[in-house]
Amino acid sequence: MKINVFSENIYGSFELSERKYINAAKKILRFYLNEIFEKSCLSGHEFNTLSFDILYCDSTKTHEINREYRHKDYPADIITFAMFADSEEKFIFDGEINLGEIVIALDKVTEESVKKNTDFEHELLFLISHGIMHLLGFDHQTEEDYNFIIGIQNKALESL
Repeated sequence: MKINVFSENIYGSFELSERKYINAAKKILRFYLNEIFEKSCLSGHEFNTLSFDILYCDSTKTHEINREYRHKDYPADIITFAMFADSEEKFIFDGEINLGEIVIALDKVTEESVKKNTDFEHELLFLISHGIMHLLGFDHQTEEDYNFIIGIQNKALESL
C-alpha cells in the first residue's frame, strides 16, 4: 500500500525538516493500520493508496481557521479536517483515499513543549500522531476514548 503525505510550512520564520516529519507520519500511519485498522473509518473499504496533508503555520492562522470553520474564537495547536472519516459518501478515486488535512501551529508546539518540559520534536510528533488518529475517525468525547487514543499514540511514538 502506498502512503502519500504532503506538507507545507507557511510559518515563514520557522525552519522545519518537512521530509523528516513526512517519513515519521508515514510510519505512524502504518503502525495504526497494523494495530487498529478494524476500528478505523477505513475498515470495509478497498484501496491501495492513502493520502493526507499537513499544513504547518502559526497560532494566528489556527485562530482564523478555528473562527471560520469551527466557530471557536481561540488559537489551536492542531486542527484536523477528516474528509474521509467525516463524509457519509466515503469517496474513493482510483483506489486512493484522501483522509484529509492536519493543521499544526508551530509556535503552539514550542509553547507546549516548554510547558510540558519535553522537546519540540516529541511534541510535534505527538500532534501529528493525534491528527492521524482523527483522520482515521477516532475522537475523544469520553474519557475512555481519550485514554484509548493517548495509549495507542504512545505506542506509535515508541515504535519510531
